Amino acid sequence: MVILWGSCSSKQEDVQTSVLKIEHGNLLYEVNDQLQTSFSVSLPDTKPVMSGFQASEKIEINHKIIEVFNFKGVEEESLTGVLSGKKWSIKGSYTDNDISIDKELILIAYDAYPDLITTKVIYTNAKEDEVYVEKWINNEYNIHSQGDTPLFWAFQGSSTQKRSDWIKPLEPGFYQKNFMGMNDTDYGGGIPVTSVWRTDINVAVGHLALVPKIVSLPTEILSKGTDVKVAVAKDFKERTVFKGRENIETLETFLSVTKGDYFANLERYSNLMQAKGIKMVPPEDAAFESIWCAWGYERKFTLDEIIKTLPKVKDLGIKWAVLDDGFQIAEGDWDAHPEKFPKGNIEIKNLVDKIHDQGLKAKIWWTPLAADPHSDALQKNPEMRIRQRDDAPQFITWWDAYYLSPSNPKTIEHTKEIIELFMGEWGFDGLKMDGQHMNAVGADYGLEDPDKAPEAVPAFFDMIYEEARKIKPHAVVEHCPCGACMSYFNMASTNQVVSSDPLSSWQIRHKGKTYKALIPKTAYYGDHVELSDNKSDFASSFGVGAVLGTKFTWPKDNQYASESFLLTPEKEKIWKKWFSLYDDKMLSKEPYLGSLYDIGYDKPETHVIKKEDVLYFSFYAKKWNNSIELRGLDANTEYIVKDYFNEIDLGKVTSKDTTATINAVFEDFLLLEVTPVKK
Repeated sequence: MVILWGSCSSKQEDVQTSVLKIEHGNLLYEVNDQLQTSFSVSLPDTKPVMSGFQASEKIEINHKIIEVFNFKGVEEESLTGVLSGKKWSIKGSYTDNDISIDKELILIAYDAYPDLITTKVIYTNAKEDEVYVEKWINNEYNIHSQGDTPLFWAFQGSSTQKRSDWIKPLEPGFYQKNFMGMNDTDYGGGIPVTSVWRTDINVAVGHLALVPKIVSLPTEILSKGTDVKVAVAKDFKERTVFKGRENIETLETFLSVTKGDYFANLERYSNLMQAKGIKMVPPEDAAFESIWCAWGYERKFTLDEIIKTLPKVKDLGIKWAVLDDGFQIAEGDWDAHPEKFPKGNIEIKNLVDKIHDQGLKAKIWWTPLAADPHSDALQKNPEMRIRQRDDAPQFITWWDAYYLSPSNPKTIEHTKEIIELFMGEWGFDGLKMDGQHMNAVGADYGLEDPDKAPEAVPAFFDMIYEEARKIKPHAVVEHCPCGACMSYFNMASTNQVVSSDPLSSWQIRHKGKTYKALIPKTAYYGDHVELSDNKSDFASSFGVGAVLGTKFTWPKDNQYASESFLLTPEKEKIWKKWFSLYDDKMLSKEPYLGSLYDIGYDKPETHVIKKEDVLYFSFYAKKWNNSIELRGLDANTEYIVKDYFNEIDLGKVTSKDTTATINAVFEDFLLLEVTPVKK
């Protein structure tokens, strides 16, 4: 790490442009005498990223954006401990007739995280008079396009009811706010990182707070030209009083650069967050076992339908059976519905016993943080619900339910009682927690500080995980936020994440790559195969190392179900082959090599898993008749190549350096097993 700094000369012709230069890995970061910044990258074959200095950190006061501050000085400090490194404090000031603001720009380069620099700004109202603050912005950069097609690809981690792709190409006219608060009544939160890339460089920005924060990460293709603009921004809900002599601090945000797609930057972000204090739970072996869910029968299932399907589930080699939505009296009242279970809760306990008798594990569906307005739970404890500014409830659309407040003691007590019912009394081995509403909550005006409610969500799910594992030490706690980009902060309290109602096989694959970057040891479930392309694309789950699952019905459908998921004899042969292959390979437990291929620009789309010294490649395209490159091989080594799904030997290749090329013809997918020849 090379550091240079200086102060400005009083003579205009002698003014130094840079007052601080930081060389951290391949990242050169500079600050000028107006406290504006610039960065460049020395990674191989990288073209210029930006032009000159830009006002990357600024504040809006009294409807005026202040982005030029006169440099006053810089101080350096060494950091020790787990996160050792260097810290710089660069000070400056802005003054006009009405406003006087001091700015302290704090930059940190952590030793263990080259190519990443963090930013925090402290603004001080230097006058006695009050002013109003509307917004602060950190890490705002205009990144040049190099004429790629598309101009850029981007990972954006926000959630809305559109359930959009997390990864998408960016073209002129593109804009996405990426607000981390509530974008709809029951959609919000996500992963507070934006990662944009060209064919030669990836640039990511985000924040490093250890709980959810209400900020935006806007991404925009600028109208004049083809550059992309990214940033981290805090918009205050109302004009906020900034009192004289007081401070406003931004979050610690970051800039990170890599080669390739978003995988390495997300991996680096998660590793840094864990070093800062996020504790991920350990993996659970049972979470990697295949799943059958009774949701194929939908809410009007009968107990007889589930029981009669269990032998077929076992025959296919599937290990889990899930009781889904429809067993309960209401959301919030989780006892057995008397019309479906006339003998009451004992019938659900008996169902669990029958699942266990088949040698299967049992999981139960549940919507924590949700209760119906008419439920006994809310009638007896109305204080459990979130209260918006006008005292109205926060609404959950799918179940016509109300949000419960995650930090309310009554909510926590109620939730613990439900877990005891499910796992203690009934004997379930796992929880399928379901609903887009789990990802985030809005402000709760029943609290002294309403904005603390969103920050309390991760602790609520920590509590659920701990309670479940007290009762069942090997409990699987699945977190399925129904199409939302899962909150990174909730990932710390689950041992099974899921593609969560995917709208396409593409979503199954790129969500899988995302989770493998952030929580590589946690089981990733591809969800019911019936949600994939053609309702049968096991290959997309299999190739990215996802747990296989299905919601087939057998020997017939429920007459009230919205569509058929009947397991016909023809489908049964296919289903049995995939579940047998899954158990044979168990790729879901093995390391996923996410940096070998660019999921946006490389064609065909490729994913790689390494099991001991064998590489498993999965290629995806509607039709392909061309060469494909095998990357990640040992240098100058001979390999045997096999299409292991179709059981076809494709001969031998010898790597040139660490790659080899073969010709391939396929439709939809190709799964290859590449094994080094033993000498």
